[in-house]
Amino acid sequence: QVQLVESGGGLVQAGGSMRLSCAASVRSFSNLAMGWFRQAPGKEREFVAAISRSGGNINYADSVKGRFTISRDNAKNTVYLQMNTLKPEDTAVYYCKAANTLTTMSSSPYWGQGTQVTVDS
Repeated sequence: QVQLVESGGGLVQAGGSMRLSCAASVRSFSNLAMGWFRQAPGKEREFVAAISRSGGNINYADSVKGRFTISRDNAKNTVYLQMNTLKPEDTAVYYCKAANTLTTMSSSPYWGQGTQVTVDS
């Protein structure tokens, strides 16, 4: 069983920064690939970023490349999403996700409950 708890959301001005955290309650966090997804009002949930078990393989959505950075601390069972140069279109509920591998991320059932990020123009 994998439990994921996101934190760090809130309200920020356009151009600002914010860091999200996702703490995992699991026996072997280092055996999990981790990802961030987001869902804006009226839109489907979309991929944001993902990181492999060791952190050696990282993927980003084109819309966040160069602005967002995903990282992980396996000693703390935590994955982070550093978001810089935020735009109003980044406003969404951000979800953490865990999977056995990066390739199984899309089909994994392990989601956090989400944290709201609002970027004010």
